[in-house]
Amino acid sequence: MYAVIEVGAQQFNVKKGDIIEVHKQEAKEGKDIVIDKVLLLSKDKKVEVGQPYLKGVKVVAEFLDQIKGEKVISFKYRRRKSSHWTKGHRAKLTRIKIKEIESGS
Repeated sequence: MYAVIEVGAQQFNVKKGDIIEVHKQEAKEGKDIVIDKVLLLSKDKKVEVGQPYLKGVKVVAEFLDQIKGEKVISFKYRRRKSSHWTKGHRAKLTRIKIKEIESGS
């Protein structure tokens, strides 16, 4: 069984036991996060698609920790103008582990 969920502005294909990194979520370590924005659910070769979300389906995930992502470098250059700049940032991420996918049916 797997599901496609939406967390923030990102979509993830998840199944039980997966560990994913999403944009920062407010939670405490060891607590559960319930994600009810499920776009698609596949169970025993039967696929349900939401319009836009499925009702009665939720994904329960365990909060693991807060981390920083890889550094992203942005470089802008204007030729023949003697002008350029470099900026970088590291996104704040939350690492979660999918505990179970609960379907209403």
